[in-house]
Amino acid sequence: MRVLVVEDFAILARTLGTGLRREGWAVDVVTDGAQALEKVEISRYDVVVLDRDLPLVHGDEVCRRIIAQGTGSRVLMLTAAAQVADRIEGLDLGADDYLPKPFDFAELVARVRALGRRAGEAVPPVLEYGDLHLDASRRVATRAGRRLDLSPKEFALLSELLAAQGRLVSAERLLERVWDEQADPFTTTVKTTVRRLRAKLGEPPVIHTVREGGYRIGAP
Repeated sequence: MRVLVVEDFAILARTLGTGLRREGWAVDVVTDGAQALEKVEISRYDVVVLDRDLPLVHGDEVCRRIIAQGTGSRVLMLTAAAQVADRIEGLDLGADDYLPKPFDFAELVARVRALGRRAGEAVPPVLEYGDLHLDASRRVATRAGRRLDLSPKEFALLSELLAAQGRLVSAERLLERVWDEQADPFTTTVKTTVRRLRAKLGEPPVIHTVREGGYRIGAP
């Protein structure tokens, strides 16, 4: 899942970015509304965590433009205003959810995850292929009943492949969905992570490489 964090308080923005990346998501971070609009013009995000009180372009206008794009991106609006009228106003702008500050980070993660399930094609909370099971909400993956010790990136990569339901997923697509804009498009990161993931999944192999095409889970 790809997430954009738009928050003008730089310390909070960095903290949110770091925390959400630990969930295995690809996260970009900007600190004003103008930068946010630039990002959504060139990248498609599953969820935008959007502070309402932004410099340069107000969060309300950013929200309107995201919704007008019709990309299916979900908006979680953050604001220091806790009045019911403010929450209603934010939702009326087209935001999908609303979280007043201060908030518990675990709640933010849960809301982002829930919105991510609503963005684009619906993905079941539990993904399976044969004896391989992945529960995104509990962040648990098992094979033949054995719990797999996966890093956040390995977990996210496996989730993307399972969600494709046997369809081919290109390395470029995985780089976009699992990493973020800081990733070098010419890097071997995807190949290296797939290799580590294969080793942890064990035999028989379930991730197959298609030459010059990408990766898929299923019969070669």
